[in-house]
Amino acid sequence: MKPIENAYTSLHSDGLFFDQVNLDMKLFPAPDGTLGPRHTLGREGASVDEAGNVTFCFFAPQAQSVAVSGFGGSFSSEPIPMTKDEEGYWTVQVCNLPKGFHYVTYYVDGCQVTNPRGLVAYGGHHVANMVEIPEDDLFYTLQGHVPHGTLHMEHFPSAVTGKIRNCWVYTPYGYESRPEKRYPVLYLQHGGGETETGWIWQGKANYILDNLIAQKQCEEMIVVMNCLYCVDWRTEQEFLTGDFDRMLLEDCMPFIREKYRLLPGAENQAMAGLSMGSYQTLMTTLKHLGEFPYIGIFSGAMVRRWYCDFDYYQLFDHPEDFNSKVKLFFFGYGEQEDRIVRDLCPDLDMLRAKGIRHQVYTCPGYHEWTVWRKCLRVFLQRLFKD
Repeated sequence: MKPIENAYTSLHSDGLFFDQVNLDMKLFPAPDGTLGPRHTLGREGASVDEAGNVTFCFFAPQAQSVAVSGFGGSFSSEPIPMTKDEEGYWTVQVCNLPKGFHYVTYYVDGCQVTNPRGLVAYGGHHVANMVEIPEDDLFYTLQGHVPHGTLHMEHFPSAVTGKIRNCWVYTPYGYESRPEKRYPVLYLQHGGGETETGWIWQGKANYILDNLIAQKQCEEMIVVMNCLYCVDWRTEQEFLTGDFDRMLLEDCMPFIREKYRLLPGAENQAMAGLSMGSYQTLMTTLKHLGEFPYIGIFSGAMVRRWYCDFDYYQLFDHPEDFNSKVKLFFFGYGEQEDRIVRDLCPDLDMLRAKGIRHQVYTCPGYHEWTVWRKCLRVFLQRLFKD
């Protein structure tokens, strides 16, 4: 089935553009003979043909060399040289990339740059280009016939960091028109080098929720997406910066409870995260066992890091207590994530041996958003079930 146009629109949108990113304005002759401005579509930074091949394009007429690569996933980080045409555009076609999401890096005369004609997001600790090769199942895209929830950008004061912080909040369709209804809540975390925008622009979490809710495959819920970094530059920061745990419980969660209509009780709270966010999820949910009975670990291992101030492994020595407080202990990862598979599998064997209830989901893929979207889809369908 050919995807509807709305689905393609969401694949071509980012934090700056919902429609075309490649608008030009040029002077053209007007009927009276004078020159006037007119909008036209220029070349895209990356275009995908029906076979899934990607043509990358970069305008740099004075450059001596331009190259393109991927980073952090299945698109190789080895730069691919591009060829300049007479108009000053450098292009190359890359074939056989896996379907799904890819970060993209451009190099102009050896310097890493951002393509202004390409889709952008924040990833890898910088503004990064990206490209989407549509998958066969467009579960993560905007569907025109589906009712859509609302994204709210919230600011709240943090006593822990001494700063105003930002989070994004998803409310399902009908939230505004049903003031009597209350909802469970999921606190959803991004990965290393990303921000609270990651699950929106790269992960398409709001569309995944819209589509699942419309199909009655998951519960209606509120989703809160925070920035994992609680940076205090008075000292050098560890991989997990600052005290996110206290910020979440003491600053963010009271703000969300006061402003949004949440169902009462810890049994209506969940937390999940990917990569770095998965380890923060592990530390927070196990440090406050029972506060988040639904736990999602996407592309994360359980190996205890030096910056974790308590030994959560001791909790697994009491399986009856653990199983009574945790309704869902979910692990999802890509089958080509060699480090995650190596580090996580022994601990999964340990959980089975000790009688700790848990669920595992795997899919083909690497350490990238194509995998994390699928993990989220499966996790959402298992949340807040009796």
